[in-house]
Amino acid sequence: MSDLLERAGAGSAAAPRPLPPLTEAHAALRGEIRAWVEEELAPHADAWEAARSFPDAVLRDCAARGWIGLKFPREQGGGGDPVGAAVLAEELARCGSGGVGAGIGAHAGIALPPVAAFGTADQHERYLRPGIRGERIAALGITEPDAGSDVAAIRTRAERVDGGFLVSGSKLFITNGVRADFVVTACRTTAEGGHGGISFLIVDTRDGDGARAAGVEATAIEKLGWHASDTALLAFDDVFVPEANLLGELHGGFKLIMVNFAWERLMMSLGALGAVELALERTVAFLRARAAAGRRPGQRARHQVAEVATALTSGRALTYHALRLHLAGADCVREVTMAKLATQRAAYAAADRCLQLCFDAGGDGDPLLERTVRDLRLGPIGGGTDEVMKEIVGKTLGL
Repeated sequence: MSDLLERAGAGSAAAPRPLPPLTEAHAALRGEIRAWVEEELAPHADAWEAARSFPDAVLRDCAARGWIGLKFPREQGGGGDPVGAAVLAEELARCGSGGVGAGIGAHAGIALPPVAAFGTADQHERYLRPGIRGERIAALGITEPDAGSDVAAIRTRAERVDGGFLVSGSKLFITNGVRADFVVTACRTTAEGGHGGISFLIVDTRDGDGARAAGVEATAIEKLGWHASDTALLAFDDVFVPEANLLGELHGGFKLIMVNFAWERLMMSLGALGAVELALERTVAFLRARAAAGRRPGQRARHQVAEVATALTSGRALTYHALRLHLAGADCVREVTMAKLATQRAAYAAADRCLQLCFDAGGDGDPLLERTVRDLRLGPIGGGTDEVMKEIVGKTLGL
C-alpha cells in the first residue's frame, strides 16, 4: 500500500495524494529524505548506538542538503518551508535510532528556533546562520536536576556584571550538550522565583579553537533509550556571557519557553508517528512472511495490528490538524497539547505491541523494534509530561 495513500486515508483505487498541509513538492521531499535516511543513516544505527553518539558529519550533511534550515525564513538563511521541517522530523524517526533523530531535531527544531524568532541581526549572523550551515551545533538548556516540567523552578542564575552576566548552575538531560558549540540557556535574572525573572542567554560552551569554554563542564549521561544521542549534564561556574548574547527581553524568557514548546511538541508528535509507522511496516512484513510459510496470523494478531494502524492514523490526523493551525498562526495550544498527549504513550504502546506480535508469531526478536520501544518511552516525559499536558488541556477548557 502506498505511503501517500495511507496518509490520505484513500483506498487502493484512488490516486496518490499528500495529506494537507503537504503538497506534491513535500511528497517529493519526503522521498529524498527517506532515501537519505535509509542509505546514509539506518545502516550505521547499530554502530552509533554502541558508540553512544553519532558523528557531527551527519549534521553537516543534513545542513548541506538544505534540511537543517527548512523551518527558517529565507532572509535568515533558511528554506522558508516549515512544512518541510515537519516532514524531516517524521522521516528521521525511520533511521532506527531515536537518538539520531533527537540530535538533529534538537539542533534544528528546538535550539535554533528561539534564536531565529527572538535573536538580533548580530545573533543571527553569529549563531543562526552558522547553525543552519552545520558549522556550529546548538543545544537548548532548560531542564535542571530539580526543575523538569516545572520550568518556573529553574535555579541556574545569571548575575549582572560589567559588560554582561556571570552564569552559574546546572542543566540536565541536554540533548547535544557534550558536542554543542553554544547552548540557548534559561537563567534566573532576578532573586524572585516563579515565572518572572527568567531570561535566555546564548552561552558559548566552546571557544574559537573548539576547546571547552572556561567554567563549562559537560558530562555524558546514560539513559534507557536514545543511546546514539549525546545527552549531557552541564555545569556552569561563573561563565561570562556578554550583554550581546541576551536573547529576547531581560526577564522575558518564560514567553520564549512557551512559544518554543509548541514547535517542540509538534516535532515530538511527528517523530512518534514516524517511529510507529516503521514498526508497523516491519511487523506486517514479518507476519506476511510467516503466512507465506504456512503460519497465517490468528484473529487476535490481526486485530492487534488493526489497532496499531488505527492509532497511527488517528494520531496523524490530530497532529496534522494541530500543525495546520500552528502554521496558520492560530491559537492552537489546546490542539498541539492534545496531539502530543495522544501520540506519545500510544506510540510506546504500539511499538511494544508490535514487538510482542513478532515474538508471539515465533520470531526470536527484532533489535530495531526493541530499540524503538526503549526510545519511545521518553515521549510521555520529554517536552512536558503527560500530566502537564492534561493540566494544559484542562485549563484551555476553563477548568
